Amino acid sequence: MTQADIRTLSTQFAAEKKGLGAFNVVLLEFGEAIVAAAEEAGLPVILQLSQNAVKYHRGRLAPIGKGVIALAEEARVPVVAHLDHAEDIDLCKAAVDLGFTSVMYDGSHLSDEENRRTTAEITAWCHARGVAVEAELGEVGGKNGVHDPSARTNPQDAARFVNDTGVDLLAVAVGSSHTMTTRTAELDCQLISEIRDAISVPLVLHGSSGVSDEGMRAAIEAGMTKINVSTHLNVLYTAQVRAVLDADEKIVDPRKYGKPGNAAVEAEVARLLRWYAGQ
Repeated sequence: MTQADIRTLSTQFAAEKKGLGAFNVVLLEFGEAIVAAAEEAGLPVILQLSQNAVKYHRGRLAPIGKGVIALAEEARVPVVAHLDHAEDIDLCKAAVDLGFTSVMYDGSHLSDEENRRTTAEITAWCHARGVAVEAELGEVGGKNGVHDPSARTNPQDAARFVNDTGVDLLAVAVGSSHTMTTRTAELDCQLISEIRDAISVPLVLHGSSGVSDEGMRAAIEAGMTKINVSTHLNVLYTAQVRAVLDADEKIVDPRKYGKPGNAAVEAEVARLLRWYAGQ
């Protein structure tokens, strides 16, 4: 089937107070496991390829990117191929030209004025080609950076940012942080509700790997929609691979230690998709 429209999916899920799972593809087999999990759960999913992942793949977008797109188009459930955390505008444009239907332009490291200007420009360019755009507001005036767990997005700033840029989804700072290997982050659900009421587009939570199941369910009820997960899957995958190799030092075939890791990713993605959807 053709790729799903992230705008349609996220708007529907937001209205129903459901979470839309978005999982990062570090290796192509991660994408295979994620799609298999979505098909098992009978739920849509977002396959995310980050700028850092592209760098890992020798800076070549096309080989891994075409694989992600093919997985999305051949899936038996709605799947979106999404470029994640791209600070490089040229990479955003290359992803669109390749066939990605959604990009996240990350200008949060820029000044507020520059972030708004560049985000508006790439949004207009993408919209002219039928592609959705997610953006990140950043911590206005802050010193710790948007990914610091102490950062908080001001609802009025969020509303102005959406109006100024025309983005389709907005990632906000409400207590989570990237690359957490423990699930101990405390989200500000009152702030999530206030931002939800202030803006007209679905909200995105980055750093969801650090949030407990109960905390994630509360955040979705409060108004969070697109739920990004990466590190949590890496932790599970690596633990399985390590266990297999520790048990038998003679194993050298990556298929033999990769398969259990992929199975762990698939099982957890299916579980999380159902949990986010309230099933």
